[in-house]
Amino acid sequence: GVSEYEHGEAFGHLAIAVEDIYATCDQLLAAGADVYREPGPVKGGSTVIAFVRDPDGYAIELIERKPA
Repeated sequence: GVSEYEHGEAFGHLAIAVEDIYATCDQLLAAGADVYREPGPVKGGSTVIAFVRDPDGYAIELIERKPA
């Protein structure tokens, strides 16, 4: 078993799909969230991503996939 967990080890981030990433980020910012990577397109594709941190500092990726 594990007797102690060190924050941030062996965990990258969680990803969540959203319908409208810009509206979602606006709502999160209005609620005081830490949006540390504003929404923007992924290079070479139509997917838009953003990153936020939860209250414990874990990274959460927001993904909006647009039809190709």
